[in-house]
Amino acid sequence: MSTADTPSAPFTELVNLASRLLGAGVVATNEDTFADAENLLVAKPAEFRPHTFGHKGQIMDGWESKRRRGASAEQPHPTDEDHDWTIVRLGAAGVIRGVIVDTAHFTGNYPESTVVEAASVPGHPSPEEARAADWTVLVPRTPLRGDTAHEFAVADDTRYTHVRLSIYPDGGVARLRVHGEVLPDPRELDGLTFDLAAQEHGGVAEAASDRYFSSPHNLNAPGRASVMGEGWETRRRRDKANDWVQIALAGGGEVLAAEVDTSHFVANAPGWADLIGFDASAGQDPSEGDWFELLPRTRLQPDTRHRFRLPGGRPVTHVRINVHPDGGLARLRLTGRLTAAGRTALALRWFDALPAVEAADALTAVGLSGQEAAALTAARPLARGGDAAARALADLAPGSREATASLLGL
Repeated sequence: MSTADTPSAPFTELVNLASRLLGAGVVATNEDTFADAENLLVAKPAEFRPHTFGHKGQIMDGWESKRRRGASAEQPHPTDEDHDWTIVRLGAAGVIRGVIVDTAHFTGNYPESTVVEAASVPGHPSPEEARAADWTVLVPRTPLRGDTAHEFAVADDTRYTHVRLSIYPDGGVARLRVHGEVLPDPRELDGLTFDLAAQEHGGVAEAASDRYFSSPHNLNAPGRASVMGEGWETRRRRDKANDWVQIALAGGGEVLAAEVDTSHFVANAPGWADLIGFDASAGQDPSEGDWFELLPRTRLQPDTRHRFRLPGGRPVTHVRINVHPDGGLARLRLTGRLTAAGRTALALRWFDALPAVEAADALTAVGLSGQEAAALTAARPLARGGDAAARALADLAPGSREATASLLGL
C-alpha cells in the first residue's frame, strides 16, 4: 500500500477474499494495454522503479489502461460515463466488509473516480456468464486521489463470489483488496474431515497476544510458509508470561488432529506449545468462559512440522494455541469435522446470506415448489435465534419440510 495512507480500518483485519493464495483471479478486463490487470491481486505492496521503460512506456506495478479519446475531432474527450473495468473472481466466497482501491505510485495517471460492484455467480462461470451477472454496487462512484490507499467500508450482508472494479474514464490502480468473512457452502463440506482453522473454510485468527514481527493471520493462511516472514512471530518476552493466538473455527466441530509447524523458525521457535478449546455454540463469550485442554504443553523442535492426534469427542468453536515463552510458528492446522450443531449454524448463516434467487434455487433443488421456496426465502433471516426457523418450516408440506431440514441441518 502507499505510504501516504496506511490502511487502518477494522475491516483490514479480516481475510482478503481477493488473495491469490485463496485462489482469486482476474476473470476478464476490457483494457490493460499499459499494465496487466492481474497485478491488482499481487500480495506484496506495489513498487516503482523510475526510468524503467518497456515497449509501451513506463513499467507500472498495477493495472493501467490506455488513454481514452472522444468520438471525433469535435468531441475529443471521453464522455462522463466512459470507463474501464476488471472482473475478479474471489478466492473464497464470502461477505464483503471493506474494499481498498490503492493508486500507489500512480500520480499523473490515476483514474478520476471508481465504482466497485459485487455479484454472486454459483459454480464455475465463464467470463461471459460473469459479465452477464446481476451486479450490486458496493462502492458508488467516488473520486480518487493519486498514490493513495482508499478504504471503503461496506455494509452488505450478502454472500458474493465476484467483484468488478470500474475506473472512470481510464488510468491505473496498483492493488485491489477485498476484505471480508469467508462463508463456505455447507453442502461442499458434508461428510468431510478438513482443516477447521483454515482461512479458505472460514477460520479467523481473531486475537493474539503479540504481532510485532508478523501477523497471526499467517498461521491459518493457505499453503505452507516458504520463508520465516510468512509465519507468525512475536517479540522476545522479558516477563514470565507467554504468547498466544486465538482462532475462531469455520464452524463448531470436533478437532481430531493438529499440526504445529515451526518450519523456517530455526533460532526462534517456541520451546513448548499447548492447545485449549472453547465451545461458544450456546452464545458464551470466549473471553469470559472456561477453556479446556486439547493438547497438553508439549515440547517443540525448530524447523519441524509436528503432528498430534487429539482425543476428540468434545465440540469446540474456538481454539487457542499457547506458545512458551515466545517465538514463531509457520502454520497451525486443526483437522476435524463439523458437529451437527456446527453444521446447522453454518448452513443458516450461508442460507441467510445468499441472494434471494440463489436461496430459492437451493430450495427447489431439494424438491420444494417455487411458491414454497419463495415463501421460505422471504422469511429470512432464519439464524436470528428464537423459533424463526421452526416457524418457517411449519408452513411447509411434510416432504418439503424434511428436505429443508436436511439442507439446513434443522
